Amino acid sequence: MSTPTPTDANTAAALAQLHAGAESLWQAAAPLWPGLSVEVVPAIDSTNAELMRRARAGQTEPVVLAAVHQHAGRGRLGRPWVTLPGASLAFSIGAVLAPADWSGLSLAVGVAVAEALSPAVQLKWPNDLWWNGRKLGGILIETATLDGAAAGQRYAVIGIGLNLATPALPADAPADALPPVGLRELAQALGQPAPALGATWAAVAAAVLRALPAFEREGFAPWAARYAARDALRGRGVRLSDGGEGVADGVAPDGALRVRSATGLRHVHQGEVSVRPC
Repeated sequence: MSTPTPTDANTAAALAQLHAGAESLWQAAAPLWPGLSVEVVPAIDSTNAELMRRARAGQTEPVVLAAVHQHAGRGRLGRPWVTLPGASLAFSIGAVLAPADWSGLSLAVGVAVAEALSPAVQLKWPNDLWWNGRKLGGILIETATLDGAAAGQRYAVIGIGLNLATPALPADAPADALPPVGLRELAQALGQPAPALGATWAAVAAAVLRALPAFEREGFAPWAARYAARDALRGRGVRLSDGGEGVADGVAPDGALRVRSATGLRHVHQGEVSVRPC
C-alpha cells in the first residue's frame, strides 16, 4: 500500500502541536510515574518497535513516545497502521508492570482512551475503538521479559493509534474491513469543536497512565462495568476466524469475550481468534 509523503509544512505544524501537548502531559502524569520522559519525533518506523528495541537493550524507564509520521506502524495481527502528519495520532507508552493477572489489559486501556475522548466512543473487543460501527483507532500491547525481574514483572509497550481525519479505506483492504472514521467527523456530528492533535494526545495518554497503576493493583474486574457501557458487540451476531459463530454476550471478569451459540457458551481469549460482527 503506497502512502503519501508528509510535507515539511504539515510535519512542522504537527510537531508544534505535539510539543505543546507534551508539557501538559508530563505535568499531569509525572507525579504518578517518577522518572517519566515524554518524547516527540518527526518520523519513525514504529513507536512500539522503538520502545521494544529499548527494552531489549535494558532501557526500561517509563516513557511516552509520539511520532508525527510512522512508516511501518502495526496494528493487531501485523496489519499496517499508517500515521500521517496532522491527520492521525500515534504514540506508545512503555512501563514496567507486574499485575497479578495480565488478562484484560487492552480492554482497560480501551476504556481509559474512550472515556478521555467522548461518551459516544464504543469499544470493539479486544482492542478497537468505534463510532457508529466505524473504526476510530486501535490498541496494540506487547511485552518484553526483564533480566532479574520479579515474578510476573514485564516491560509493557502500549501502542495507541487514532484517526483525527477520516482516512480513505485502502484499495487492498479485505472485503469485510470496517470503514474508518476520524475524531473530527465525530466532533462535527456532535456539534463540538474539532479536536486538536496535541490536546488529544495529552488527554488520552494521561488517562492511560492513570489507568495502568489501577489495573496493576486490581486487574480487569473493576473495569468490567465501564467496559460493558461501551461494548459495541454485546447482543450482536459475531463470526470468529476459526469458523465459529454466535451472539456476543459481554465480557467475563478476566476480559474474555463470551459468545453464545447453539452449542453453549464459549469464552474467547485474546490471541486465540479474531472476531467480526456478522
